[in-house]
Amino acid sequence: VLRYKDSKAIEYWQVENEPFFPFGECPWVDKNFVKKEIDLVKSLNSSHPIVISDSGEGSFWIRAAKLGDIVGTTMYKRVWFRQVGIYIHYPFPPTFYWRKAKYIEKIFDKEVICVELQAEPWEPKLLYDSPIEEQEKTMNLEQFQKNVEFAKRTGFNRFYFWGAEWWFWLKEIQNKPEIWLEAKKFF
Repeated sequence: VLRYKDSKAIEYWQVENEPFFPFGECPWVDKNFVKKEIDLVKSLNSSHPIVISDSGEGSFWIRAAKLGDIVGTTMYKRVWFRQVGIYIHYPFPPTFYWRKAKYIEKIFDKEVICVELQAEPWEPKLLYDSPIEEQEKTMNLEQFQKNVEFAKRTGFNRFYFWGAEWWFWLKEIQNKPEIWLEAKKFF
């Protein structure tokens, strides 16, 4: 925090990543621990708001809204669903996100932003262990474009892509620059 607090690149501090969503191999994080982390970051730099993120698809964002200055949410469309061993397409329409955001804004007076717009594959294995054909089941140029259009229809004002390093790898190592070139339109 101290190293980067004066950088023009810093808009917010995100404390943890979806700390209240039970996912992956991470141990469960309790609210008191997250609150201590937030307090520490604020004590080191109070001029940047704190983002607490939560699952866009599996949460109502209430705990994140209680602690963060800003609520960050995810937006994934095609993923590997480990619990049942299949690829799924989340069926939620843009209004699913919009309505939750409006609730958070009205009840908690907090802005909601998308901190993870899916722009890379979500696979059963680590990406470097998955063939490109497998990766393209959940992310390819067409899916990237669909995700961007979907995100625009949610009414959110701000989105951050999740996957820039993967686009670079596609372009440089796989000689597939299509998503990189498409993404450049947004920067």
